[in-house]
Parts: sequence; structure tokens; C-alpha cells
Amino acid sequence: MTLRFEDPAAEFVPAVARVFGEEPRVLDGSRAVVLGGVKLQLEAGERELWLIEAQGALERRLAMVEVRGDIEAALREAKERLGDA
Repeated sequence: MTLRFEDPAAEFVPAVARVFGEEPRVLDGSRAVVLGGVKLQLEAGERELWLIEAQGALERRLAMVEVRGDIEAALREAKERLGDA
């Protein structure tokens, strides 16, 4: 019997770099990154990707993207939403 574990967080930082075309600043043990003034954070067992506007110590949640197995698909959707903001 073989068990298979998937951890979207393990691929999160490299996937952010591929999708957004720049190296993010890593926070919180690779489950959160900062790109410019926006923080991308995995929550709820890596099933939710939150887009958070960061202004100093203040944060405002802009949107949430559901992660359905493919972290890059969720990041592409997040990038589209940030483009609309």
C-alpha cells in the first residue's frame, strides 16, 4: 500500500515566482509571501488563498481564491483579481 501526500504549500513560493514573474518575499514558513504591497497567504489547510493589502502593520483582506488542487491555477486567478483591483 502506498500513501500519497500533496502539500500545495511546498510548491507555493516557486509557483508564485512563475505566475507573477518575480521573486516574492517569503513570510510565515512559506505559507505567505509579499509581492509589492500585497500579501498572498495560504489558509484553511492550504485550501484558501487570501489576497491581503498590506500597509505597514495594517492589513485589509481583498479577496479569497479557493485552491482546488492546482496551486498555479489559484495563483493565476489571484493575479487576475489583482489586475481588476
